Amino acid sequence: MSTPFPFKTCAQVRQTLLDKQEIALLDVREEDVFAQAHPLFAANLPLNRVTADARRRIPRLDTLIVVYDEGEGLAQLAAQTLQGLGYSQVHLLDGGLQGWLQAGGEVFQDVNVPSKAFGELVDAQRHTPMLSAQEVKALLDKQANVVVLDARRFDEYQTMNIPTSISVPGAELVLRAAALVPDPGTRIIVNCAGRTRSIIGTQSLVNAGITNPVAALRNGTIGWTLAGQTLEHGAGRRATPVPEAQRLAAARQARAVADRAGVKRGRLADVLRFRSETTRTGYCLDVRTPAEFSAGHLPGFASAPGGQLVQETDVTMPVRGARAVLADLDGVCANMTASWLAQMGWEVWVLDDLQATDFSETSQPPAPVPPSPHRYRRPYEGTDNPHEAMQAYLDWEYGLVAQLARDGTHGFKVL
Repeated sequence: MSTPFPFKTCAQVRQTLLDKQEIALLDVREEDVFAQAHPLFAANLPLNRVTADARRRIPRLDTLIVVYDEGEGLAQLAAQTLQGLGYSQVHLLDGGLQGWLQAGGEVFQDVNVPSKAFGELVDAQRHTPMLSAQEVKALLDKQANVVVLDARRFDEYQTMNIPTSISVPGAELVLRAAALVPDPGTRIIVNCAGRTRSIIGTQSLVNAGITNPVAALRNGTIGWTLAGQTLEHGAGRRATPVPEAQRLAAARQARAVADRAGVKRGRLADVLRFRSETTRTGYCLDVRTPAEFSAGHLPGFASAPGGQLVQETDVTMPVRGARAVLADLDGVCANMTASWLAQMGWEVWVLDDLQATDFSETSQPPAPVPPSPHRYRRPYEGTDNPHEAMQAYLDWEYGLVAQLARDGTHGFKVL
């Protein structure tokens, strides 16, 4: 027989966030309805995924967990399931989503909202250089001295890409820029499907002091499509290996950015110390590619490619206020990723002095979860989305900075 669950009010949840204390605010509805309205730092964990995913996503059993729905009765069932899994600090959000709204809490649409809102804040404060789809096409048409780098996952790039572009997932941009673009006069254009990864990718190059002129493709492949321009499909252009001298130079640049952002430095001994703590949640993450992870990784580390980690903090690290420990072997991807997480308010450490022999564990990343029939249809994925949905998505992104100000809990600080 389960015990009654205590409640947390909207005000108490907000104060926990403002105090930078650990909390997992879980929306246990299906993703499609979650994407219609939810608090900024809510993580989506549908009821039918709680048993399978909770222990991986919320590793500490005495984490403060606050569960809510919109009155469907899912929250009580999810709380009982979490309690059965051994979680000891499970609460219900007082009044559920409606209670949050009635208390004046801000709600956000779409998914991966903390990262997308942060990207818009970066653009608003740093005025990230951008070129329109028409301007980029004109440069390509006249074969100007320009290179387009696609900062999405490789599978997304293969689905649709800007003609001539090369796949360079976001965390690798600083690592690979010099090898791909040896002429300092070449203009580098960074794109994604919408806005966030192109803003973060472009600003990564700017922050690292890349001497080339750099710009984001405004509104990514959405902007390209809305301009009536044709995308490529099935491309396979990928970055080539980076010479050691260029890797070392990129590592110095990335470390300098991470240091400016307040990233902490650690070694393997610190990982052991962190794991012995009982009052802190820690996410140990390998930010290299899934293939590199599978070939060998640090014991107990999970695969979280850097560009996607910055894009999907709510998925990978649903416990807001937790500690993140990042590892790579190039000295670049972890530091660049960490620099962004630190600006997003995370306590983040990068492991130094790692050797190839330290990456001794071999295992595959978890298999992707089969698509749910209730999955939210993202306006920036695929090639058959209505133009109205694409434009509405862009309009929504433009309003995120104002929403952050109204919400007031984000704690973001832009370099």
